[in-house]
Amino acid sequence: MIRLHFTADDLRRITLAPAANALAETALGAGLSLRQGGRGGGSRGFGQARRARSAVREWHRSPRGGPGVRAGVLAELVAEDGFVPDFLLQPGIHDLAGGLEAAAATPVERLALDLGIPEAAGWNGGLARPGRWARELAQGSPAATRALLHDTRDFFARHVEPLWPRIRQDALTDRALRSEMLLRGGVDALLTTLGTTWRWQHPTLHLPSASAYDIPLCGRGLLLVPSWFATGPLVMYRPEAATVLVYPLYEAAGGSTAGDERPEALAALLGRTRAHVLALLRTPATTTALAERASVSLAAASHHAGVLRAAGLIDTVRTGTAVLHSLTPLGHSLLAGTTR
Repeated sequence: MIRLHFTADDLRRITLAPAANALAETALGAGLSLRQGGRGGGSRGFGQARRARSAVREWHRSPRGGPGVRAGVLAELVAEDGFVPDFLLQPGIHDLAGGLEAAAATPVERLALDLGIPEAAGWNGGLARPGRWARELAQGSPAATRALLHDTRDFFARHVEPLWPRIRQDALTDRALRSEMLLRGGVDALLTTLGTTWRWQHPTLHLPSASAYDIPLCGRGLLLVPSWFATGPLVMYRPEAATVLVYPLYEAAGGSTAGDERPEALAALLGRTRAHVLALLRTPATTTALAERASVSLAAASHHAGVLRAAGLIDTVRTGTAVLHSLTPLGHSLLAGTTR
């Protein structure tokens, strides 16, 4: 069990990442594709895996994400179950170019600590069997750094970038859900609903793990980063800043995609009110918020959302008593006038 221990200052300093993290998602996607069956590890080499979300399993079965893909030298850093070195997370930088620039600028002392080279493990673990290239990287070899940058960019372009619009939208939907939980139920509601197998017992958040770790947050707070590819929690302890908790984002019910065009259901969308409701969901909303925006009753908002969901135009995320509706790619296309 991993136990994150909060102080009153930590509870006041919980923040939500504003967007999906391209470098972290590339590293997690590469690690997942290299592990058979689509099962990933947990946090920093000591977490407990859970079943990947259905969208991720679908990606893993495809040529784009299957076990046969090649990740180049990146594979040497992420193939071990449950481990991603800190410098491949860069939680404060969300675009790939910026993240790679920061990763390349990591001091060699920090690289060695992140990789566990020499064999004195860092604060977040290290590689169990570092190869020659990883050792060269830890020594600051320019050639090793260039190879990492090239292979990471290549993996993102081939295997992650085609999914990036969906990953970004799903991360925004998850962020809206967490914000709604925080507004309606406070910090307790937010931490209670982060994961179905996680347990919040004030002042400690318990995360399933094969090993026991106690991590005091020391008043610096917690940064929550949703991940499309993660299959369990990843904890990044930073002595100088807030601890980072990467968690699997919730999967929208139904898992509809842009290919789920249902002509019969779409016929039910004719009408000004329902079209207005669809347009309002450009910004994700709960049923209550949707009713307020559309100036309709709660029952009417629920009914319109049900029809739109059956048509494949919106997804609904449920956690506890909270319900959040958001547009699917098909819904976005229809509003943009690109549906054929």
